Amino acid sequence: MKYISFAIPCYNSQDYMARAIESILPGGDEVEILIVNDGSTDRTSEIAHEYKRQYSSIVRVIDKENGGHGDAVNEGLSAARGKYFKVVDSDDWVDEEALHQILTLFRNLEDDGEQIDMLVSNFVYEKVGVTHKKCVHYRNALPQDEIFRWDDIGHFRLDQYILMHSVIYRTDLLKLIQMKLPKHTFYVDNIYVYYPLPHVRKIYYLDVDFYRYFIGRDDQSVNEKNMIARADQQIYVTKTMIDMYDLRKISSRKLKQYMVNYLAIMMTVSSIILIRSKKKENIDKKRELWKYLKMKDFKIYFKIRYGILGQTMNIPGKSGRKISSLVYSVARRIIGFN
Repeated sequence: MKYISFAIPCYNSQDYMARAIESILPGGDEVEILIVNDGSTDRTSEIAHEYKRQYSSIVRVIDKENGGHGDAVNEGLSAARGKYFKVVDSDDWVDEEALHQILTLFRNLEDDGEQIDMLVSNFVYEKVGVTHKKCVHYRNALPQDEIFRWDDIGHFRLDQYILMHSVIYRTDLLKLIQMKLPKHTFYVDNIYVYYPLPHVRKIYYLDVDFYRYFIGRDDQSVNEKNMIARADQQIYVTKTMIDMYDLRKISSRKLKQYMVNYLAIMMTVSSIILIRSKKKENIDKKRELWKYLKMKDFKIYFKIRYGILGQTMNIPGKSGRKISSLVYSVARRIIGFN
């Protein structure tokens, strides 16, 4: 049985994609690896097909026209045959021991006639030049060794929200809710994580350091210079998430609070990127974004705007923007992102 379909979106990934693929192969016939070649112009397709020839029962290759990371995820999901679905970026990798522990869990659930909608595990920031690798875990926020629901969750710190790196969704759930990410758009991993949340009923947290999130390439989308250059896409994703749900209708109080806090983080990231660009036009875009949230849902706007993140991002004047930027720089060093 194919327990997990791993989609690996690849665009000109010839120099590093092998590590991602090789890290999943130990899963054997209980996994499938969907290498999605997103219109690459280098040897990505050639390398992918070589893996397919060597591991025909595990690896499949999807060659497509360039549509961006989100469109590659869409193609992978459409082709997925595994019970659960996981995205691994082509410059990241997974831990072999943790992979075997996850497969054991899925095997045991299947034997017990159980299934879950979402599995959460830990991820590690593999940042170039940093000796101490930061691991994001959820021990204080999520129950362990049991299936639980949203009303059972605890408090999440700002540095431990559930990201694409830490989540595995049930494949049929994603297909049922018609998950479809925008084409030619960066930062859609936030949509991927956020959109399914109200549809998730059964959750399991496995405390293993599974995903290795590489940070260090100059052309990465999370590089600050690239984020500033692509600020309009960050705004687009944030607005898409604002429009996605009427959060007042979310039945679980704890899930609603989690989603509000996630939006607060999105507003903060968008705001700080616009502030750090130091361009007047981007400062105007920041004001417009907050106005957009206010028009959409005043109560949610009020909670976010006058929470600690919202206040930090909206200190008046040039000196206020310097303070906001300084706070971000300190947080970046502590947390280890970008």
